Amino acid sequence: MAYASLIRNFHNFTCRVLSTSNRLVHNVSPNVWEEKHRSESDKPTFMRNPYKYKKQECILCKLNIKPDYKNVRLLSQFQSRFTGRIYGRHITGLCKNQQRKVEQEILKAQNAGLMGYYTKDVAFCKDPKLFDPNHPFRPHKY
Repeated sequence: MAYASLIRNFHNFTCRVLSTSNRLVHNVSPNVWEEKHRSESDKPTFMRNPYKYKKQECILCKLNIKPDYKNVRLLSQFQSRFTGRIYGRHITGLCKNQQRKVEQEILKAQNAGLMGYYTKDVAFCKDPKLFDPNHPFRPHKY
């Protein structure tokens, strides 16, 4: 019983000391504190635009790959398996320059006899896909 009253008295004492110490801290002139706080908070903060989209980079530019007509395995990724057609930019996600280079290199490889005109080589059909032809990167009108 005496122990409980001792704890209660100690608690009351600490509450009074803490409440008076809080009052003593705030005896500083409010104008000085406001000026100091205002000078720190009025500085402009620089941050990036959170609504700006990250610039999309094509996979060949990102990995610094230059298409070559002798690299048939890479070029066959941009050719349809069934028709031999070259996929467009909206499907491959390539930039304009890389798409043009890939098309030129595919034509070179076809003229050199390294790639087929109408079909894709069966050995390259199980290669990992760089993109999904059924779900293009960008919408297209047809």
